[in-house]
Amino acid sequence: MSSSRSRRQVRLSRALGIPLTPKAVRYFEKRPYGPGEHGRARRRTESDYAVRLKEKQRLRAQYGIREAQLQRVFEEARREKGLTGESLVELLEMRLDALVLRAGIARTIAQARQAVVHRHIVVDGKVVDRPSYRVRPGQTIQVRSRSQVMVPFQAAAAGVHRDVLPAVPEYLKVDLEKLSATLVRRPKRDEVPVTCDVQMVVEYYSR
Repeated sequence: MSSSRSRRQVRLSRALGIPLTPKAVRYFEKRPYGPGEHGRARRRTESDYAVRLKEKQRLRAQYGIREAQLQRVFEEARREKGLTGESLVELLEMRLDALVLRAGIARTIAQARQAVVHRHIVVDGKVVDRPSYRVRPGQTIQVRSRSQVMVPFQAAAAGVHRDVLPAVPEYLKVDLEKLSATLVRRPKRDEVPVTCDVQMVVEYYSR
């Protein structure tokens, strides 16, 4: 099952043109073109709709969320002051699973979600099993004490994921040895390590 999921992620990565997992990075080095028998062929110019759709799919894939979830956050972002696209990414980045990934507690967004769903993560000392839970500035996330002895979390505490993850962003204060991280403040779009033209996503949903 894990191998099948990994292959799907690699194929999706090649289709979207961005590596979604560390394994996909290696495949990009070998096959820097799209999947399928026509992957090497020169593509036709994409329509404006296709370009916007692809950017929306890129954003979805990087957070591993469903379409309905992204739409709900977009509607919330549209009600905020400021630029809708920037607010959208900032709100997504405050998801619990996203912050577990950024802290280096997990290697991929799928692993981060699994850690949350399996009740290994606490927020301010209370177990939270919803990956979509929005962490507020000042709150601390941590691997619960009885889970810290598990091999995956011991490996994370040793920093084995740091070689494939972006540098810890400034909106997070991380103590990896204690498997904990505090959201210091709301993220800013230019600090969030996601590849996406957010204006295209706004235009897609505003069509």
